[in-house]
Amino acid sequence: MKILSVSDVVAPALYKEFDKELFSNIDLVLSCGDLPPEYLSFILHALNVPLFYVRGNHDIRYNNKPPMGCTDIHSRIVKFNNIKIMGLGGSRWYNGGENQYTEEQMKKIVSRMKLSIWLNKGVDIVISHASPRYIHDAEDRCHRGFKVFHKVIDKYKPAYFIHGHIHKNFNSPDDRITTINTTKVINTYGYNIIEINDGKAA
Repeated sequence: MKILSVSDVVAPALYKEFDKELFSNIDLVLSCGDLPPEYLSFILHALNVPLFYVRGNHDIRYNNKPPMGCTDIHSRIVKFNNIKIMGLGGSRWYNGGENQYTEEQMKKIVSRMKLSIWLNKGVDIVISHASPRYIHDAEDRCHRGFKVFHKVIDKYKPAYFIHGHIHKNFNSPDDRITTINTTKVINTYGYNIIEINDGKAA
């Protein structure tokens, strides 16, 4: 299964310069936040595949104009082709705006999902806007990651933890990845493609 993940910046190759051949055989799209709703709707209809998303700290427009046809999975687990995907939206609290959480608030969100995780017998992929603390994050108040995400990685061992929020250009797909135990933590700034076989990299 081939998964396209996106976040933070509109990529011309997925919008005004869209070429479907460059994104052939995509089965699923995952959005990690801070993208215009029109962009997500365009991708969904252009590729004709499901699109699951979490909100970033700048996704205020989603309140009145959510991306059409797309599914918000914040604090939920959804299944696609037997792959279990968990969503954790928002950034660290920094000015009291929407989609911002303190560490304690995010801990409560994760804690409330324990039953759902147990019923689903774990998770294969986590998508978030923010990164885990000290992995790909920064020291300003807005861009610090969440410490509780380490507990998610350590306890549930997802194959992938995909996040946005941290703007960085990459020379190769491998530059996006930090491996923690068996989990690949991926910064999907712009866009990235992974291939999954039974929850593992192809």
